[in-house]
Amino acid sequence: MRPVEIKKGVYWVGVVDWNIRTFHGNTYSTKRGTTYNSYLIIDEKVTLIDGVPGSFAGEQIGRIREIVPVEKIDYIVVNHIEPDHSGGLPELMKLCPKAKLFGTAKSKEGLARMYYTDWGLQAVKTGDKLNIGKRNLTFIEAPMIHWPDSMFTYCAEEELLLPNDAFGQHYATSERFDDETDQCALMDEAGKYYANILWPLGGMIARKIDEILKMNISIKMIAPSHGIIWRRDPMKIINSYISWTKNETRPKVVVIFETMWGSTDMMARKITEGLTDGGVEVKLFDITRSDRSEVNSQMLDAKCFVFGSSTHDNGMLSTMAGFLEFLNGLKPKGRIGAAFGSYGWAGGAVPALENFFKEAGIEQALPSIAVKYIPDENELKRCYEMGVELAKKITGKA
Repeated sequence: MRPVEIKKGVYWVGVVDWNIRTFHGNTYSTKRGTTYNSYLIIDEKVTLIDGVPGSFAGEQIGRIREIVPVEKIDYIVVNHIEPDHSGGLPELMKLCPKAKLFGTAKSKEGLARMYYTDWGLQAVKTGDKLNIGKRNLTFIEAPMIHWPDSMFTYCAEEELLLPNDAFGQHYATSERFDDETDQCALMDEAGKYYANILWPLGGMIARKIDEILKMNISIKMIAPSHGIIWRRDPMKIINSYISWTKNETRPKVVVIFETMWGSTDMMARKITEGLTDGGVEVKLFDITRSDRSEVNSQMLDAKCFVFGSSTHDNGMLSTMAGFLEFLNGLKPKGRIGAAFGSYGWAGGAVPALENFFKEAGIEQALPSIAVKYIPDENELKRCYEMGVELAKKITGKA
């Protein structure tokens, strides 16, 4: 793939990773692959912004060489030090050892610990500017979006925002721009990215977006470090982020369960039938057979979470317990919930689910349903009615 000129004299020189299937260890599935975006600005000072993983350094360097000898790079802007953006730096710095690096103080500290070398990175802070010739780069610190070192770079002359991980998606395509690609897939991946990586940071993200909007800068293109570049409508992703940071929801329910011998499965299906007949959108997941990051993605805009588990050792089953621990870390707010489950001689799963609601700050909307052994006709009717009642509460008809 040739470098892509995204603005006059500004080139995409990143890498498309078509076959990666998990990210952040195994916490995030990347069924559509990803990209590691890097941008080269040809000006009086040749400037590279963002990097690629070490395993792809050669491919990035080859792409740069199609435009300019790598040795000609004067400046490298390190918006974020996570290995998928900095892993190629050691190889790159061998070829242009005199290149000057810019990043936050935290990035200087982090790079020293990750690569045990000193590239002489110059620490910058919000409002600092770097003149590269005809253009000026303005730096905006963005700590914890999503690491302490994170930073945005803005080029006023190009009306271009380079926010590294913010506004990105794990989405490998042959296209580079939002107006070239499938919009449903693009927003699906953008939402999944936010839900699994940025959801717990919503407050900080909201303040950063507000800060940037108050700077009254013109943004005609957003070039993140993963996925598609937003050029047709950059406000589309900014407005989506604003909605997600507010934890805005719609009449939608996600039912998640784990079953031992099928009774909790029967209950989940009846609750789902009630929700469907009550007129709300519902998604049903057996968490033992489902991709956790896809489930999180579906929960991002859902008003209600319904959890079910069989009892095992006086508590809930282990896969459900692990999923809820992960969910609690994402800190969803403004949701309502309900619990159900089956047990044998002694219960425990349903009280454990109710405790989760308390710890997570999720309002329990209805009394739980716990069934001994196998649900009979009346108990399944109660499950169906739970679904109908939840639908009424969500739609305001209760």
